[in-house]
Amino acid sequence: MSKYQKDKPTAATAIRPLAPAELQKRIREAREELLSLRLKKATGAVENPARFRALRRDVARCMTVLSGKSVAAKKK
Repeated sequence: MSKYQKDKPTAATAIRPLAPAELQKRIREAREELLSLRLKKATGAVENPARFRALRRDVARCMTVLSGKSVAAKKK
């Protein structure tokens, strides 16, 4: 298990400055790629099965940042 490093940037810090429209776009693209991977999995043509997990986490990460932005906007 890796240790947390204070100076190491995380994936969430890379997407926080993005606008909500850009986050929505990234979510849509990742979900489309997940769909195509599922179709490939049904035919047995998946080259990188770890991509499923990475895409699901990317969608969740974007949705979390988007949710935080909407909560912050409502507080103002």
